[in-house]
Amino acid sequence: VQLQASGGGLVQTGGSLRLSCVCSGFTFGDYVIGWFRQAPGKEREGVSCFSNVDGYTYYGDSVKGRFTISSDHAVNTVYLQMDSLKPVDTNVYYCSVHVLQRDYWGRETQVTVSS
Repeated sequence: VQLQASGGGLVQTGGSLRLSCVCSGFTFGDYVIGWFRQAPGKEREGVSCFSNVDGYTYYGDSVKGRFTISSDHAVNTVYLQMDSLKPVDTNVYYCSVHVLQRDYWGRETQVTVSS
């Protein structure tokens, strides 16, 4: 199982970024892919997730209305469109999948929002 996260960067307040999580090594359509973030010294926070089984989506309260998660089965990729970014969104972001009783994490991607 591998997940490759990318798309982070530096943006100004109010800007947008799109994160990508390319998945391999498992049947993409059978699992839920999640995005998480973690600031230094803080607990990991669940940002959003997408169920490739039934299309169910979840958003954390802090990102509702600003972030949109989507999935493209043709390229086994889950996207996180982040709009109206705020400095509090500055974090390291990860994508993850739970397969066969184990969590797999992609490489981190840094998002920095300047004020």
